[in-house]
Amino acid sequence: MSQRIHIKKEYASTLLELTNTLLDLQINQQSHGDCGALVCKNCNVLHTRAGEAVYPFAVSYRIDGNERYLKAAKDAASWLIRQQQANGSWKETPEEWTGTTTDQLLMLLLAYESISDKLSSQEKETWLSAAQKAADYLCEVMKPEFASINYVATTTATLAKAHEITGIQRYADKARVLARRTISKMDDKGFINGEGGRGVGAKLGIDLGYEMEMSLWGLGLYAKITGDTVVNNRVRNALKEHLYFIYPDGSMDNSWGIRSNKWTLYGGATSDGCQALFSLYSNEDERYANASFKNLEFLRKSITPSGLIGYGPHHMRVLKTVPCIYPTFTKAKNLALAYQLEMKETRPYVALPSQREGWIKYFSNLDVVQVRTKNFMATVTGYRYKDQMAGAKSKYMFRPNGGTISYLWAEGFGALQASSVTEYSRPEPMSFPEAPGVKSLTPQIAYTDSSGHFTNLFEFDAHLKAGEVDHGRFVVGAKGELKNRNWINGGVAYDIEYTFADDFIQKKITLTYHDAYPVITISEPFILETGTRIVQENDSTVLIHGAKRNFRFTTDGKSKLILGKDQIHYWAPYPALAAFPVQLQVTPPEPGFVKTVVYKISIKN
Repeated sequence: MSQRIHIKKEYASTLLELTNTLLDLQINQQSHGDCGALVCKNCNVLHTRAGEAVYPFAVSYRIDGNERYLKAAKDAASWLIRQQQANGSWKETPEEWTGTTTDQLLMLLLAYESISDKLSSQEKETWLSAAQKAADYLCEVMKPEFASINYVATTTATLAKAHEITGIQRYADKARVLARRTISKMDDKGFINGEGGRGVGAKLGIDLGYEMEMSLWGLGLYAKITGDTVVNNRVRNALKEHLYFIYPDGSMDNSWGIRSNKWTLYGGATSDGCQALFSLYSNEDERYANASFKNLEFLRKSITPSGLIGYGPHHMRVLKTVPCIYPTFTKAKNLALAYQLEMKETRPYVALPSQREGWIKYFSNLDVVQVRTKNFMATVTGYRYKDQMAGAKSKYMFRPNGGTISYLWAEGFGALQASSVTEYSRPEPMSFPEAPGVKSLTPQIAYTDSSGHFTNLFEFDAHLKAGEVDHGRFVVGAKGELKNRNWINGGVAYDIEYTFADDFIQKKITLTYHDAYPVITISEPFILETGTRIVQENDSTVLIHGAKRNFRFTTDGKSKLILGKDQIHYWAPYPALAAFPVQLQVTPPEPGFVKTVVYKISIKN
């Protein structure tokens, strides 16, 4: 008998676990002025978006029957409604942003649909009055010129549901306009160009995480409610491509996306989750249930002792604080929706693309390459989006680039390398914790001299090529210039040739010193999973001892090996990980202007 996944039971189990944590944080004294609000011990703020927990509370009541969940849902809704602005919007406290009104309204509507039979006539009137005011506000303001595309996509579902419940036609009309506008921004592979900085009016740039955890399920839910087959078919086709970014262990590879500054490995810290998306289309492709379940299993690894979800697998080790409640209530609402959308108790276990060995896939629309061999899976990114209006001031322009390996997974180890932002900043102080002095975890080629700091990670015009050289062995190439944060050339060109085999990855880096002759440092940080030890064996060899799998890092002797320099700074809030730096110091050629360095990461038996 084929293996089966008890998918609804798995959704319910984690949903109840997260909901119980949120329940413990809810102010439940009826005499309290903020009864129903959720306390965030990290931010010391009553986040209005946390009112979205009304929906996971409602679904938990339907699963478990415990009246505590019903009371919690009613209290959360009452508090949320009291926070509503005169124009129908909700602010995303402590910020002034009101685009999240779509998220708050959708959860209120879905909760209403779930527990309306348990609401009094007065409660129904209050909920629907608030919902109509919020829907009117969204009809007035929501469009790609107002917000990042995930808000627009979510609003298609929000207004479709508002029409379904209230019968007000203008909500359905606006939902259809927004849905067609959103899919017009999809490329031929179904990736949506609209998450980053503004061009002339609307926003541009692709982010896989926000698509899988927000935009695509928003469009899919809209299509389900309205029967819009045009939108539905676009989402169905997009999901086939997005599936490749669920790695063998269930982690979601948003290492390269323009909003990867919130990447957590399981997804994003403030986006909802991919289970709702996979549940919507679970009848379309049997692989989707496995993708959803594997990602859920991976998510569970980031639940901290407090019961709250952290910013990555090493949250308590590197941040040492209770996380903000955002990841917990967003993932809870996603699981609540997934539970209600999933029509079957069990699904067959069918392998994901990432669980198959021996392939390479070049996303020509993204300039991103994925490679899967027996023991490794990697993503190489040269995604070319540039926020030309904001330049180096843009929060979207510090993602990994230049043909680097932004994510490297190894069988029996997990994340061997995982990227973080090139320079850490706090563009949204609420979402980005203080992390003074942290260094990028992304493998890079760099130098610093009197002219500044130059790295391949600031090369947003790298040229990539990819192919199979023989059976089971693949080559990826990347060419570019070492540049500074303003995308200005420093005077050294690079050419990286990766060879991916079953048991090793080789990097051949050719440096051309055409206008500068600095000492260059090649950095290779490795993730410090529990029990990992990294030691130098000799002048050209480093051993990486993992709990279940060991590796050997060898060089050709043309560079100087440096281990552990500034190690205390090699950690990241996003994804919350600790790493250990292995560096190669490369001196300029004498004589000449070209120097090649070769090194290899191998499985050590």
